[in-house]
Amino acid sequence: MTGAPLAGPGNIAGLTGRIDWPKPATAVLFDLDGTLADTAGDLGGALNRLRTDRGLAPLPLDMLRPYASAGARGLIGLGLDVHPGDAEFESLRTAFLAAYDQCLSETTVLFDGVAELLDTLEAQGLKWGIVTNKPHRFTLPVLRGLGLEARSGANISGDSTAHAKPHPLPLLTACEELGVDPATVLYVGDDLRDIQAAQAAKMPSAAAGWGYIGHNGDIASWGADVIAAQPLDLLHCLR
Repeated sequence: MTGAPLAGPGNIAGLTGRIDWPKPATAVLFDLDGTLADTAGDLGGALNRLRTDRGLAPLPLDMLRPYASAGARGLIGLGLDVHPGDAEFESLRTAFLAAYDQCLSETTVLFDGVAELLDTLEAQGLKWGIVTNKPHRFTLPVLRGLGLEARSGANISGDSTAHAKPHPLPLLTACEELGVDPATVLYVGDDLRDIQAAQAAKMPSAAAGWGYIGHNGDIASWGADVIAAQPLDLLHCLR
């Protein structure tokens, strides 16, 4: 499945920044939600089920989309004004995940340009993998639905290692699985914690300007090595 329109801001054009590779690039690692795949419709649908169960009107997708990369935490905060540490949060998170489990592949598709990007990476002999904070029980069904599970050289979920992003361990674990030096790997994500994880792992980073970046403030302030307006722009910083 392909063809989700790009979700990023219109004021980011092409590729901003550059990477001075100490050695040739060997691989690209990607975040999943808001970077490779547009999952906002299904995540937002899960939140709206919780809202309707509580007599609240569904929220429009345009309001939910910027918070999709923050998963249950961000969407429950937006839609129900309940946050980690609040008494209701864990029970609502459990209910949200149960609702998402029922709809996780209904509308999810790859963003425009992602399929061609992955085809090009493979044709050029570059490895690629996925590092997401999404729980493993959701990651694999989504990847299967997108036809990516068997193609990806590493699939690291939020509960695959002892720490999730922004800790570097998930990225370093993916590099171990791919058999590559982190300094030769580009990590691509649409959330500030993605860039923080890459920096902690001492690997180059790219901010996905097409992703769900609205709730994170100014993407230019994250400190990414490059900002890509669309997926195929990434090819220019791998040379």
